[in-house]
Order: sequence, then structure tokens, then C-alpha cells
Amino acid sequence: MTVRAECVVLGWRTRRGRSTDVHYLDVLADGLSPRGYACTRGDRPPVLWVVASGPRGHVRAAIGVRATPRGTWGYHEAGRYLCPCGDADGATELVDRILKHRMFPATW
Repeated sequence: MTVRAECVVLGWRTRRGRSTDVHYLDVLADGLSPRGYACTRGDRPPVLWVVASGPRGHVRAAIGVRATPRGTWGYHEAGRYLCPCGDADGATELVDRILKHRMFPATW
């Protein structure tokens, strides 16, 4: 399959897999809430807004779910691949590190 065709197929799978997106975002929200992050889900496109309060105000990250090659799904933040959706604990840890870096940039 050419690169362009693969992009089209992955985009189609991402748009058609709305219930899959919502499920994986709910799983991630369940992992982040006990760490003290406020999680709000947006509907179009499905995205999880994760908000943390820091000494200089609020920081946030928009986490989305996209189709990846070989029939799998992955968490993304700002267009950057984070990890596969089957690893919610790993995604929770990565989002935690991203937000801590944004709250305390000099210490990370």
C-alpha cells in the first residue's frame, strides 16, 4: 500500500471509530483522575482535555486517539504519537510527565 493510500485508510478508520476513541479516552481519564488532574472530554473530534494547576496558573494537554497501522489505535497529543491505546498505564505516565514539564519547565 502506498503511503498516501495508507494515510487515507487510517484517516477513514479514525473517523469511523468514534466509539473506540471514546472508550480509550474514558480509560485514560480513569487513570488520570486519581492523580489529581481534571479531565473533560470534547466531542468533535473526540478529545480528552487534561488540566493541571501549577504555581504559574493552569496547564493543559489535548489527548486524542487515532488509528495506527496494523489495526491498532494510539494516543496522540498535538499530533505526536504517545503510545498504543492498549497501554493505559503507560499513557497515564506519559501525560503526567508532559504536564509536569509544562508546570515546572526548569526542573525537567
